Amino acid sequence: MRTPDVTDLARIAVFAALIAVLGLPGSFPLVGGVPITAQTLGVMLAGAVLGPWFGALAVTVLLALVAAGLPLLAGGRGGLGVFLGPSAGYAIGWILGAVVVGLIVHAGGRRPVAWRTALAMVAGGIGAIYALGIPVQSAVTRLPLGDTAATSLVFLPGDIVKATLATVIVTVLVRAYPRGFRRAWRIAPAPDRTRVGAAA
Repeated sequence: MRTPDVTDLARIAVFAALIAVLGLPGSFPLVGGVPITAQTLGVMLAGAVLGPWFGALAVTVLLALVAAGLPLLAGGRGGLGVFLGPSAGYAIGWILGAVVVGLIVHAGGRRPVAWRTALAMVAGGIGAIYALGIPVQSAVTRLPLGDTAATSLVFLPGDIVKATLATVIVTVLVRAYPRGFRRAWRIAPAPDRTRVGAAA
């Protein structure tokens, strides 16, 4: 990971703020004390736009502010107690989710494409977060891991919608502002078809 410059730090701050803002509509508590929020969408976008490490840093900044007591999670939640409850694994899983999303979206330093972005949102924005969230929820609630995983399926439709929306947003942003993604990960230049043809 390269050292962030002033522009990088500003982008990290913007995405930390975006994730916080997406918590303003509130949360919808369901099973096991884990709420449905729109903030996962911000996590997916942070990883895709900023890249794996700066995206994770944006999430870490947000969670550090939450730990300090700021009510930045959906429903006005904040404080260290957040990291002791059933949803703690999901919140911490946001960091891993941003890393996985960024690694897949910008794999090999290539320009992000729609199919790879969609894969990233499912693998990182859903799979990676669930991989940490479900075991922690199971441990805190003292429910069997299999039962916890089964009840967590109720979150899947909403997360698929968020993953789809994130894919569309990123695809549009790449076309409209490709230079913004080059800061996240060096994009390999397209081959010069003229030279290729001449060589042939």
